[in-house]
Amino acid sequence: MYTVQLAVGNAPYGAVLSDLLSHTETCRITSVDLPDPRQSGVLVLSEQTLDFLSLPLERPERVVLITHKEPERLARAWEAGIRCVVFDSDSPRTMALAIMGAALRVRSPNALDSPVNITHSSVNSTITQPKIH
Repeated sequence: MYTVQLAVGNAPYGAVLSDLLSHTETCRITSVDLPDPRQSGVLVLSEQTLDFLSLPLERPERVVLITHKEPERLARAWEAGIRCVVFDSDSPRTMALAIMGAALRVRSPNALDSPVNITHSSVNSTITQPKIH
């Protein structure tokens, strides 16, 4: 189970988002005025909430920012390390999908991100060609 800290203020889509996400068994939603970045899980922020957090954000890959479609706001999000942005004009279902995508990037609620080592196993394997008769 992962936690979503929903910090969107009194935005009308806050309740709708909470309702949409509550239908998944793997999600626990917490509506907060100001999220605690030290806690694990996904942080859903409005741009106003972002103003109150210290930058750079810790683990920005787990942040979903809801903002307006304006280049300076998008540049600000990019500089903060946020890569998942939805617009306040997007549907709540689109926002919910973005939140679920961020949750997939969060490996486990208590684990710190560490690099993944991928080894190529073909070094020791042999390729056999089919015999032609």
